[in-house]
Amino acid sequence: MLEQRIHELKQIIAGNDGRNAADARFSRAVDELLSAVYDDIGAIKDLPTRALFDLFVIKVLYVGRHSRHADVIEYLGCLLDTYIATRELFPPDAAGKPQTLYFSDMLDAEKLGATFESRFEAYRKYADSALYLTGIFPASLGARRPSAPTALRREAGRTVDAAYYVTTGKAMYSMASQEGLAEDTHQRETLSKLARYFEVYADALNEMSARYIMGFDMELIADKMLDNFNRYRASGEEWHLTNARRYAAILSVDRLRFPSMFGEAQ
Repeated sequence: MLEQRIHELKQIIAGNDGRNAADARFSRAVDELLSAVYDDIGAIKDLPTRALFDLFVIKVLYVGRHSRHADVIEYLGCLLDTYIATRELFPPDAAGKPQTLYFSDMLDAEKLGATFESRFEAYRKYADSALYLTGIFPASLGARRPSAPTALRREAGRTVDAAYYVTTGKAMYSMASQEGLAEDTHQRETLSKLARYFEVYADALNEMSARYIMGFDMELIADKMLDNFNRYRASGEEWHLTNARRYAAILSVDRLRFPSMFGEAQ
C-alpha cells in the first residue's frame, strides 16, 4: 500500500516534469506517508528500500526545495538504493582490494582502464560517490591528505574535505555528460543538472541524512509519542503506552518531566 502510494507521487512528478507540482495537497500526501512509515515504531515495515529513499528525496528535494526535474528525483533514489552496499564507494582495484579514488586517478588512463570499462562509467561513478559522501556522510569528510601521491596527483598538497568532493564531483558529472555513452543511455541532461546544481542536491541529502537516515524527524517522533500517550489515556490499551515509551526513548524524554508515561508517582 505504501509503495503504491509513493509510486503514484512519482507519476505525478513525471507528469509535471519541468515544473513543480508540490501544492498543499501533494505536500500533505507526502507528510502522511512519512507519518505512516513511523507508525508502530516496534514493527518492521514491508517496504522496499528504493521506495523509502524515493519518499525521502521527494520530501527534501521536490517538496522542500521545489525541484522541477523528475529525472533527478529518479536518479537520486536509484543512487541511494545502490549505495546501500558500501562497496560501491570503494571500487576494487586490479587485485580485488577496495580503493579510494581521487580526482587525479580519473586523469590517469592506466588506472582508469584497470578499474572501469569506460571513461563514462568512471566519471559518473566518481561523481556519484562524491555526491553520496557529501550528502549522506558530511561529518566524515574532515580534512585529511590523499594517500600515496603520484606524479599526476595534483591535489597532493591539498586536504581532502567536503569542498574537495563538491568541486571534483561537479567536474566529473560535467565530464560524464560529455561522453558519448551519456547520450546513448539518455543521461546527458540529467548529469548536466547534477553538475550545475550539485550543492543543492548535496544540501537536500544532508537534510535527509540528518532527519531520516542517520537520525529521526524529531518533531514527527514527538507527535507520535504524544498521540500514543493520549490514546493510552483514552483507551487504557497497554500497547499504546508501549509505543509512546518507544518514541520517548528516541527523544530521550526526561522521566521526571513525564512520570505518568513511565508509571511513576508524581
